[in-house]
Amino acid sequence: MKTVDLHVHSLVSDGSYRPAELVRLAKERGLSALALTDHDVIAGNAEAAAAAKEAGIEFIPGMELAATFGERKVHIVCLGFDPEHPSFQKVYKKIRAVKEGKIEEIIAYVRDKGVDISVEKVRPFAYDGPFDRYAIMRYLVSLHMYDRAQPLWDNYLDPAAAELGLNKTITVEEALPLIHEAGGVTSLAHFHKNIGLKGLTREQQEEAICYLHSLGLDGMERYYPNYTEEDKAFAAAMIAKYSLLPTGGTDFHGTNRPGIELGTGIDNNMAVPYEFFAQVKAHCGK
Repeated sequence: MKTVDLHVHSLVSDGSYRPAELVRLAKERGLSALALTDHDVIAGNAEAAAAAKEAGIEFIPGMELAATFGERKVHIVCLGFDPEHPSFQKVYKKIRAVKEGKIEEIIAYVRDKGVDISVEKVRPFAYDGPFDRYAIMRYLVSLHMYDRAQPLWDNYLDPAAAELGLNKTITVEEALPLIHEAGGVTSLAHFHKNIGLKGLTREQQEEAICYLHSLGLDGMERYYPNYTEEDKAFAAAMIAKYSLLPTGGTDFHGTNRPGIELGTGIDNNMAVPYEFFAQVKAHCGK
């Protein structure tokens, strides 16, 4: 069976591989297609697309968008949009203003927690991308404070963002229609997480999905590495009931999230069929 991965991160956001390295790894793993979905940034898509053309695998540009949904935050995997479209640019400018906002203040917050950090030390970690929160994360990763990246967000970056008023971003009501106008497909990522619909009853989760669908949500992740069997059944039921596009991906972050492998998830517990990619491609631009 031909397989794909439609949820992948590079070091342009919080992964550990360059975009081109991800493509080469996908080729080695036998994947037929790949989407790069860095958090709120598209700076790696051109490199990944060029590498995919050279490697002979299919590629679709993407971005994982963080959006405010009432009092919570959800992640939306956006695929196949036109990055130059005015509607996408409206979304992008808004989210980049948040991601690149008050960087010196965030660094000062982290330094006050006892970490050896400065603007000068962080700046080289911007690599080819913007000087943003992910550059700070990459610098902190280099200090080997933890064996994975998530505690850096939990203990430093997210509290700093909350204190500085950077924890609110574009709303789902604004974002979903604009991504559509730019020809993109939108899919609800990891609904079972805190950055998602965790804590709601199944009935409340269905109400939320139905509301998001009314705003233009096209799909939701049918496969994700740590879904429980109940999560899998619920996702399948929602996709069938509301005629959503099924998507899926490993949420691969390389060494920043150990134990999850590109294309196969945790201990080979995933295989996203090529038909998911084909359906998304067919839907783009509609």
